[in-house]
Amino acid sequence: MMPGSSIGQMEINAAIADELLNTAPVGYVPPSAGKPRTRWARVFPALVLLLHALFFLAPLLTLARYSLQNVPAFLLGRETLFKKWSLKPLTMAFDHPSFGPALKLSLQLAVGTVAVTLLLLVPTAIWVHLRVPKARAMVEFFTVLPYMIPAIALVAGIIVIKPHARWFLNSDFSLIPFYVVLSLPFTYRSIDAGLRAIDLKTLVDASRSLGRGWAGTVLKVVIPNLRTSMISVSFLTAAVVIGEFTIADTLLKETLPRFQATFVGREPQAGYALNLLALLATTALFLLLSVLTRKRNPKRKTFEHRSAQLAAKGDLSS
Repeated sequence: MMPGSSIGQMEINAAIADELLNTAPVGYVPPSAGKPRTRWARVFPALVLLLHALFFLAPLLTLARYSLQNVPAFLLGRETLFKKWSLKPLTMAFDHPSFGPALKLSLQLAVGTVAVTLLLLVPTAIWVHLRVPKARAMVEFFTVLPYMIPAIALVAGIIVIKPHARWFLNSDFSLIPFYVVLSLPFTYRSIDAGLRAIDLKTLVDASRSLGRGWAGTVLKVVIPNLRTSMISVSFLTAAVVIGEFTIADTLLKETLPRFQATFVGREPQAGYALNLLALLATTALFLLLSVLTRKRNPKRKTFEHRSAQLAAKGDLSS
C-alpha cells in the first residue's frame, strides 16, 4: 500500500469520527416538571386558591355576623364590624331541652350507619373483585342510583309502605337503612378504589395457601390494607347522616337537622348560629379526614417493618 493512500485513509477515518462525534446523542436534562416558567404561571395557582377560599369563607363570615353579632341586620356594616359579638345565641341553642336528645340521636344514627355500611359493602366489594369482576360495572350503576334519584322519591316510597311497616318505622333507628342507601354513591367508590390500589388476588391467595380461612383473610389481611378507604367511608357517611333532613322529617324523627329547621323558625339568630356551627363541624371532619388519610412518610419505618425486625431479632437470639 502506498504511503499517500494510507495517509488519505487516515484522514477519511478522522473525518468520519468527527462526523459521528458531532451527530452522537448528548446528555440532555429536561426542565423539572411542575416549575412555572413565567411570573403569571406562579401567580395563577395562588389566585385560584384565593378565589376558592373567598367563595367558601365569604358566606360563612356573613352568616357569622348575622348570628353572633347583637346588631340589627340593617345596621350591619363597616362601622359595626367589631361591635357586640357574643356567643349567647349558641348558648341559647345548647340550653334548649330538645337539643341534647336530637344531637344524641344523630350521633347514634351516624355510628349505626357507618357500622352497617362497612359490614355490607366491604364483603360485597371483595366478592365482586374476586369472584365476579364482570359485574363491577353493574354494581357501580346500582350504587350511583341514589345520587341520580332525588331523596324525595325515596320519601314517596316510604309513605307508601308506612302503613304496612309501622313496627319498623316507629323505631328511631329505622333511618339507618335509608341513610346507608343515600351514602352508597360515595362509600362504595371509596372501598372500590382501595381494593383497586392493592393486589387483592395475590394477597388472598397467599393468605389462603398459608392456612387462613376466609374470615381470617378478610380481617387480618384485606382490612388492614383498606384502612384509608374505611376511614373515608366513615367520615363521608357521618357527614351524610348529620346533614340529612327530608327522610327524618317524613318519619317524624327528631334528629339534629330537623331540630335546626324548627329552631330557626322560633329563634332565627340562634338557629343560624347553630347552623354555622354545624357547617364548621362538617368542615373540620373533612380536614381531619385529609390528615388521617394522607400518605405516610416513606422514610418512616412502617409497623410491619418494625414487627419483622423484632421477629428476626427474636429468632437470632433464640
